[in-house]
Amino acid sequence: MTTTAARSYLNLPAPAKLNLFLHVIGQRSDGKHLLESIFILINLFDTIDLIERFDGQLERTGDIIGAPEKDLCIRAAKALLTAAVDHGKRCCGQLPGATIHVQKRIPAGAGMGGGSSDAATTLIGLNRLWKLGFDRNELAAIGEQLGADIPFFIKGANAFVEGIGERITPIEVPPGRYMVIWPGRSVSTADIFNAPALTRDSESQTIHVFSDLLRNHWPALPGRNDLQTTAAQFEPAVLEALDKLAALGPEFGEPRMTGSGSAVFAPILNGDADASAPELSRLPSGWRGFCVSSLPEHPLKPWSEDAEEENLGV
Repeated sequence: MTTTAARSYLNLPAPAKLNLFLHVIGQRSDGKHLLESIFILINLFDTIDLIERFDGQLERTGDIIGAPEKDLCIRAAKALLTAAVDHGKRCCGQLPGATIHVQKRIPAGAGMGGGSSDAATTLIGLNRLWKLGFDRNELAAIGEQLGADIPFFIKGANAFVEGIGERITPIEVPPGRYMVIWPGRSVSTADIFNAPALTRDSESQTIHVFSDLLRNHWPALPGRNDLQTTAAQFEPAVLEALDKLAALGPEFGEPRMTGSGSAVFAPILNGDADASAPELSRLPSGWRGFCVSSLPEHPLKPWSEDAEEENLGV
């Protein structure tokens, strides 16, 4: 944190995620689908600048998709302020404000969690900037109101995720490198989940099954992505991107879509990933490619742990 005579300032990372697999195992009576997945954090980051304001206003600048008032970072800041009032946490007797500046590198509508990660970093950062003292579980509960993936980023560890995203269990995932391609288009998550042909009855497995697969068969990916076939039917560019990864050669593992798409990825098994850089430079106009590595944890995970220790009087 940088503090000047006028205001405090934070420059923070918001990492992307990949789904190593995604199974749809059922559907609740309210229509929401029950999932099992392994989420991993990767070293592709958006950047969030948080600048303290003393006028109680929230301002969103930088890369904005859609109306600023509907932006997930602004919604996260408002939810944090509401929780602060409800819990009697006030800053200097008045509600604080902030300018939230976002620099995007994670593609939007890619299934890589960019919007959710930005919101999670906003919650973690404003909690510290405003000295509110919410712990990690409290921040995750605030984030869950805004999006199912936000608590994963707040918890800050690679995880086995169940239910509608609310059951998050840390899992040990071997370090890995991945080639990621985003085909420049998004796929409607609602359309995928509403498709009659979507698989909704994959067999449920325990975390121990996937832990054993990761331990004994890595870097082979466990399971599959049940959304992939349906997503490719809505957006043929998904299949085209998968074919491009498959054509890269034996140095790469099975290509797979992440989340509800449209980004796809493949594990880098051996050799020099930089040798594939020419292939990435020849992607169609509007497409983007990345060589990324997994992260052992979220860079801001120690911050939420610090808040927990303070609340416990450690």
